[in-house]
Amino acid sequence: MEEDILYHFNLGTKTHDLPQMFGDVKFVCVGGSPNRMRSFAQFIHEQLELPGNIADIRDICEGTDRYSMYKVGPVLSISHGMGVPSISIMLHELIKMLYHARCRDVIIFRIGTSGGVGLAAGTVVITDKAVDSFFRPQFEQVVLGKVIIRSTELDEDVAQELLQYSSELPDIPTVIGNTMCTHDFYEGQGRLDGALCSFSTEEKLEYLRKANEAGVRNIEMESTVFAAMCRVCNLKAAVVCVTLLNRFEGDQISTPHDVLLEFQQRPQRLVAHFIKKRLGLIS
Repeated sequence: MEEDILYHFNLGTKTHDLPQMFGDVKFVCVGGSPNRMRSFAQFIHEQLELPGNIADIRDICEGTDRYSMYKVGPVLSISHGMGVPSISIMLHELIKMLYHARCRDVIIFRIGTSGGVGLAAGTVVITDKAVDSFFRPQFEQVVLGKVIIRSTELDEDVAQELLQYSSELPDIPTVIGNTMCTHDFYEGQGRLDGALCSFSTEEKLEYLRKANEAGVRNIEMESTVFAAMCRVCNLKAAVVCVTLLNRFEGDQISTPHDVLLEFQQRPQRLVAHFIKKRLGLIS
């Protein structure tokens, strides 16, 4: 293409100098909420002790309301919305942007929230394999009327490094396990509290037990396509999500707001610790 327009970022190869803007990026952190990713950008700015005021960190994608993007030193913080389609669109344009910017040796993290499967609320799960609703480590994409199946294995070394560093943060309980990615928040995750419900409490609990036996430790809605696309494009990637509840104990999140905010910061703190280690800022 003579010109590549990254429509949902409001960026393009002719309108922006992408190597100058992003060529030094080494870490990309993505999460669902624009506000949360702005807060993470401000947090990482403080952690890296960078010059300038955090109030001056601007949304690079402010010309669109689809995604938000913040650059802080070698770190990009980007929102991806909710669900496989939303993060998939973002990833296509992000990966192309990194290519046009001639970035090298980038590690991408998805940091977010999830429902625990047999884990207490507040537990951070580092994903071993992202699995679908049948507990298979694969992502199915329909392309030209044909089903394409891609592996969802994530970088084992990055996962183990994250687990090792979690031991240096004693107030963040952390495990490695499989993460189940669904295409729905309610029935697709076995919730009984949606507008529709086609199963019993006993059927729900039996499904969660089978998931747990298959190594599933948490449930969210983005990990399979994230893992698959990063793997195909030879990008090191990790998924780090905190559990907001134990799904064996209920469906609705009733934890106080201030406690939830602290839980949501746990993946951010772990990934920030990883970045500081990689940059040699802490031993």
